[in-house]
Amino acid sequence: MRIIVAGSSGQLGTEIISGFKKGISEIGEISKKYRKSEIIGINSRDIDISNLDKVLQYIEHAKPNIIINTAAYTNVDGCEENSDMAFKVNSLGARNLAVAAEKVGAKLIHISTDYVFDGSSNIPYKEYDITKPVSVYGKSKLLGEKYVQDFCSKYFIVRTAWLYGDEGKNFVKTILKAAREKGYLEVVNDQRGNPTNVEDLAYHILKIALTDEYGIYHCTGNGECSWYEFACKIVEYAEIDCVVKPITSDKLDRKARRPSYSCLDNMMLRCTVGDETRNWNEALKSFIKRNI
Repeated sequence: MRIIVAGSSGQLGTEIISGFKKGISEIGEISKKYRKSEIIGINSRDIDISNLDKVLQYIEHAKPNIIINTAAYTNVDGCEENSDMAFKVNSLGARNLAVAAEKVGAKLIHISTDYVFDGSSNIPYKEYDITKPVSVYGKSKLLGEKYVQDFCSKYFIVRTAWLYGDEGKNFVKTILKAAREKGYLEVVNDQRGNPTNVEDLAYHILKIALTDEYGIYHCTGNGECSWYEFACKIVEYAEIDCVVKPITSDKLDRKARRPSYSCLDNMMLRCTVGDETRNWNEALKSFIKRNI
């Protein structure tokens, strides 16, 4: 079996490849069915996924059994300023990989986001709930989802949120650095979601990839909080002497609107392969213990 991971230098792509090679995660063992498989990581230096001809040429030559698309333009405010780039990467990139996957008969796992919802709910969104993104980033990711469904018959769309891991930039690393340097932080308290340890997500991606349980999935850490509550726990678990003050979103000068409530319910995981994601507090504590 051959697996291609697009976006392999990002925090999720890196973790998927690492988990595959180690054969184990903090949650449990990665399936033994992968042991004789080959995994290939590609990133924007290797191939421009927004170029259909180049994607087809590469995938037809590599002939993978599974394609995992973690590549994305995730700068939410940047997407507002450069919408063409957002749609090229997040929409056309997804479409091109879907077309290529269908051509070689490969499964496609496409990573999406909680930002496909508008945040008007007060209970966690399930996979069947109506999408209504309020930002260019969310709109570009939703169009990517639709392209995957239109052009690939063997797809998994995995929506996740508030991701953090060892590689790249993320909220946990930002808070740790700022707390140590400043000793005082202001963090928004009117946006709620699900902090997700990248190791938990990678484990479940590799788990569902071996099945034929195609469709849309939500995969986030269990439990919910605000960014302010998240920051408080980061500071607490790292034992940093820092004051964290709650503020409202209107105090920040941001170009993109964020959903005020974007919590996801991992319903389809529970109904198929099983939801083994940890409570966000437990997963965060473990991550910080390893990184301080």
